[in-house]
Amino acid sequence: MLGKNFIRKSVCSLTAIAVLCVYSSWAIALPNTLTGEITVTGQVTVNGQTAVSNSTIVSGSTIVTGANSSAIVSLGKTGRVEVLADSNLVLNFTETGIVGILSSGKARVANAAGVATTMTTKDAAIIADSTQANNFIVEVECSHTHVDATTGFVTMREGTSDRQVAAGTSATAGNLAQTGCQPCLRPDSAPPVRFGVPWWLFVVAGGIVATTILYDKDPEPCGEDDDCDTVVVSPTR
Repeated sequence: MLGKNFIRKSVCSLTAIAVLCVYSSWAIALPNTLTGEITVTGQVTVNGQTAVSNSTIVSGSTIVTGANSSAIVSLGKTGRVEVLADSNLVLNFTETGIVGILSSGKARVANAAGVATTMTTKDAAIIADSTQANNFIVEVECSHTHVDATTGFVTMREGTSDRQVAAGTSATAGNLAQTGCQPCLRPDSAPPVRFGVPWWLFVVAGGIVATTILYDKDPEPCGEDDDCDTVVVSPTR
């Protein structure tokens, strides 16, 4: 009886050890799950639900901000994403990567060195240099996408064309002359303004101004019958 109990306990122990080993191997194979913490100002929703500060956010969430509102997603050592007013962003992240799809509005992204980061819009993909820490702003407007690099280095990829954007510089992708869009107020970003007034109108206007100046400069002398004021100068002064 004692021998049978010993054998049974030994088999159970070996089975438990085997199960534990298999479970441990499976757990190690699973990717690390990273969550972020969101801080909100004003009206912000996450996946259609009203968001509150200091709540947890998971990868794949859709963040929408209202007017005069913003949201900051802190990802620990990985980086940080700030969603500014009137924006729509789908945010995916892991411990080694940040991927965002910005449909409208503006987002400010900061990633740590070693974190592959890409922000995609309707006009282009903005790819950060993963060998260093970067800080950049992506803005989606009606006719185009604008990127400003604050620190680091990013690449704006529009179709098959790549443009390097170093710290302190910016780049634009899209069609600035697209109809139905308000003109962009950024320097050197708006299409040239064309004057619709015919050139000959400027010539006519110039002639009228010149004639008026000459007429005022040389008035006609007073005649004998004209009532002109006479200035008398005293000989003693």
